[in-house]
Amino acid sequence: MKKVFITGLGFISSIGNSQSQVLNSLQELRHGFEPFPPSFGDCKPVRLYGAIKDFDTRSVDPEDWTYPERFEIPRMQLRTMSPHVLYASVAVQDAILDANLDAAAVSNSRTGLYTASAGSPYIQHNQLSLMDKKGVMRCSPYGVVASTVGTLTFNLGASLKILGASCGMASACASSAHALGFAYDAIALGRQDRILVVGAEDGNRESIVPFAGMRALSVSDDPEKASCPFDTARSGFVGTGGACALVLESEELVKQRQSNAYAQILGWGQASDGYSPAMSHPEGAGLVRSMQSALDSCGVAPSEINYVNAHATSTYVGDLSELEALKTVFGVGQSGPLISSTKALTGHALSMAGALEAGICSLSISERMTPGSAHIKELDPAADGLNICRSTAQNEPKLALSNSSGFGGSNVSLIFKSCRA
Repeated sequence: MKKVFITGLGFISSIGNSQSQVLNSLQELRHGFEPFPPSFGDCKPVRLYGAIKDFDTRSVDPEDWTYPERFEIPRMQLRTMSPHVLYASVAVQDAILDANLDAAAVSNSRTGLYTASAGSPYIQHNQLSLMDKKGVMRCSPYGVVASTVGTLTFNLGASLKILGASCGMASACASSAHALGFAYDAIALGRQDRILVVGAEDGNRESIVPFAGMRALSVSDDPEKASCPFDTARSGFVGTGGACALVLESEELVKQRQSNAYAQILGWGQASDGYSPAMSHPEGAGLVRSMQSALDSCGVAPSEINYVNAHATSTYVGDLSELEALKTVFGVGQSGPLISSTKALTGHALSMAGALEAGICSLSISERMTPGSAHIKELDPAADGLNICRSTAQNEPKLALSNSSGFGGSNVSLIFKSCRA
């Protein structure tokens, strides 16, 4: 099995659109939440979201969108995009630049692309409404490729001229974590040398507000209280979107190119709850098996993990489930790993959460810091015995584990290792 490293990162997120912005937000525990803009209409009782700054994608016509001038998107490419495809396109540009890859390194049979998103309900709703009101021939010829679940793969695969493996993952909030895990496998088994992994979400009214019907969204209008994983007063998550792109490469390529790697992906695991289509197992049974599988895959003992980036979204049932799973795997006591949920700052990025948090873990390892878990006023007694870190610590996690859980009890755990360890 070949070693796999992360050599490039690109962020478009509520806490920053560059590595430096994201790092500063993590260090200062600065959230990215704002009130819904007027264009969202009446979404009461939900009020807040993780806003993507410097982009305006409110129009249904992509040619009216605005985005930072440093990015160049040809007009023909814009016409096939939804908002999250735009975010992904610029995030992957940054990741490719960060990894110092040229066009030939991206477009060859040994470089692949794995993506994750829920598609674009925004564009799809617009196209279906247009079809109902004015007839099918008035719909955009690009409406399908811009809106369906595979849109990231369609668009990025074409614009980047990907010749290697390409596919998209759909396992709800575990999707981009699955993309990373299967990308790791493809490189470790020698099937590909390099894979671009991209997770993205629109982060607008149509992709966030429907979760209110599940009673999953926070209804607080106070950003300091709206997203507070592990707090006794937590009442739901704050939705967000954006994109995160990661470049994964084999050890041979890293040595050949003399690349600087952020972290090594040491292994991963996955398991299912087999319990409910919408709720986590109360004892976190599937997540326990997922974490144990990840540890077993790379021969790491639970006691060797220094940091856990929890999935914890700030929902009452979901957080309790994960706390039980963490106790089962790591035990209780001060010798256990530091634990935090960076969703307290970013919000819940849905299918891109796994990629975003893998990017955060990699950046944290590289910068020798452990992100804190913000907005905790009163720690849930269920967390007693676990080391929930409430402020960012300036110490390097040698081994970090990141959890992701999706509808239907789909669980993924990824393990990252410092390149200095």
